[in-house]
Amino acid sequence: MPLLIISLGILFLFLLIIVFRLNAFIAFILVSIAIGIGQGMELNTIVTSIEKGIGNTLGFLVMILGLGAMLGKLVAESGAAQKITNGLIAFFGVKNTKTAVMITGFVVGITMFYSVGFVILVPLVFTVASATGLSLISIALPMLAALSVTHGFLPPHPAPSALSIMFEADIGKTLLYGIVVAIPSILISGPLLTRFIPKVEAKPLKEFMASKIFEESDLPSLSNSLLTALLPVLLIGFSTITLNFLTPGSTIFSLIEFLGNPVIALLLSLLIGIYTLGLSRGNSMEEVMKIFGTAASGITMVLLIISGAGALKQILIDSGVSQYIGSLLETTSLSPLILAWLIATLIRFSVGSATVAGLTTAGIVLPLVQSSGVSPELMVLAIGSGSLMLSHVNDSGFWLFKEYFNLSIKDTLSTWTVMETSIGISGLLGVLVLENFI
Repeated sequence: MPLLIISLGILFLFLLIIVFRLNAFIAFILVSIAIGIGQGMELNTIVTSIEKGIGNTLGFLVMILGLGAMLGKLVAESGAAQKITNGLIAFFGVKNTKTAVMITGFVVGITMFYSVGFVILVPLVFTVASATGLSLISIALPMLAALSVTHGFLPPHPAPSALSIMFEADIGKTLLYGIVVAIPSILISGPLLTRFIPKVEAKPLKEFMASKIFEESDLPSLSNSLLTALLPVLLIGFSTITLNFLTPGSTIFSLIEFLGNPVIALLLSLLIGIYTLGLSRGNSMEEVMKIFGTAASGITMVLLIISGAGALKQILIDSGVSQYIGSLLETTSLSPLILAWLIATLIRFSVGSATVAGLTTAGIVLPLVQSSGVSPELMVLAIGSGSLMLSHVNDSGFWLFKEYFNLSIKDTLSTWTVMETSIGISGLLGVLVLENFI
């Protein structure tokens, strides 16, 4: 009976989001209530469970996403993102422009939400293509592959951060493992893939060209831009690696652990960024705070959707559905990582949203993580890979790419969809290989 209830619940979620176009947060809450009632929970207990799920999910995550959004917006508005692009192209040369733009997408994408990174970097891609005479798609896909990978694999992005919290995975290890898996995924799905996909002639509309291109004299230095954008990764990565060689409980251990905490790493990076990309370049504190306010308002719906998924996860646990599903999943001979990837892929194909696919899958496979002994960090990456698979007409990213590059649906399927699917498959393969070494 619990399996039937959860199946109907997921179907109900699909119908609400796809057919009735209901907001994902509202859909998650309604499905949570429906599953709770179906499982015979007391009505007031359902409300308490939903409150607990939302609170537990957002308690830590709201700081990660809030600080990450502010830093990403500052990197964009200060011209640092453009400087990184220009600097890498100058370093690698025109012949290696694709590589330079790809690295830009990865560096900037680490701290910048996908949609923000897309809107900021794609107009720069148009400018680069015009200046070099290279195919627009051949430059864009490597950059977008890098952006997609950071969105699906790496904290502090919403889904990987939320999954890390749900699975009690170490965020530092998730970040490091994610980078290891991300690099080959980007190379395969970016530069390599562009050699084999059909040649598509993109003709971007004028209104999608860069609205603000900084003069070189107005840009921050390359070292300043790179250091500020990458500082959270450097702090978290340094802490995760260094702690393996220190004595737990010692003063230096506690200090390094504190500095490597994702919240503290982002907070320190943001405070430094206020000066390096703001005050030192003639901006007032009011101007910098306005940038932060815009960034914070932009993540409100993301936080609500994630909190709704947290509510569903808690209902599945408190109603006993998770325990029942866990006992069923334990009997399969399929790798937990592959199983989670398949579930995420199916939900992604059905719903369209990578974030919704990842978070819904987490609620389903949570008991498997707790009972199978599988690495929770690798489970985050496996689900992240599946959540990027098979993007098509029900995914907002699909239409964002189509409209910006002024492509037909057929051409978008043969470029964007193939690229996203390549990331999903290569990401899973990378996770399975990494599993043998940790």
